[in-house]
Amino acid sequence: MTIVSDNPIWWPLIGSSRVNGYFTVAAAAVVTYDWTLTFGQEIELIWRQRWSLMTVLYLSVRYLGMLYTVSNVLSGVQTISLTDAVSRIMYETWNWTHVVVFPMLGVIVVARLHAMYQRSRKILISLVITFLAIIIFSGVVTIMQTMHTSGEEVILSGTYQCIIAYAGYFSFLSGLTWIACTVWEVFALCLAVWVTVKHFIELRQHSTGGIIGDCFTVLMKTHIFYFASFVVVSSCDLIGFLSPTVV
Repeated sequence: MTIVSDNPIWWPLIGSSRVNGYFTVAAAAVVTYDWTLTFGQEIELIWRQRWSLMTVLYLSVRYLGMLYTVSNVLSGVQTISLTDAVSRIMYETWNWTHVVVFPMLGVIVVARLHAMYQRSRKILISLVITFLAIIIFSGVVTIMQTMHTSGEEVILSGTYQCIIAYAGYFSFLSGLTWIACTVWEVFALCLAVWVTVKHFIELRQHSTGGIIGDCFTVLMKTHIFYFASFVVVSSCDLIGFLSPTVV
């Protein structure tokens, strides 16, 4: 049942939700603009080439991310009304998008690090074990949250909000999931930085560079950009955990 309230106590929450909505729409515009600019290259370099596992992972992450962006806009804009059922569906979409996309990104990161460490079996085993432990924990927490959360629409001073209610200690478990994912990303970044520094020192000692040095430069730049993007998104998630459960 939709709850309606004009109590001024909700005004700070309305203001923060409005700012969040601005950022959500701005992010959606940037994603759409980037997709429009790069779609021609995507057709030429991805769709028309021989497909591989990395091709499937790239396209899945790209278009699931766009679906996630659209769902964020629908829920983040306060002028859009959502029923309780739709609010719950949106919440579960966000949760399970994380669960599906994060392993895909992890497989890509593991493959890159495995290649950067010259296909070291020890590195591969350590990466796979660490990543699987985090994925299993995140999946279990998400299943438990899906079973023990409820969502409903509220109208606060003419604005539409979606309230997500967690049962028991599930908010704490979400925080632990965030910490686990952050530890994984920091671990992967440290491995990438270490092997890159090591290779550049070796190349300088032998006065050679060429293709190997260029490849490591590209890999390191893209990995740092990926990590910076993760930090931004992760920080927003942390703010969500520390603030009231409104989406």
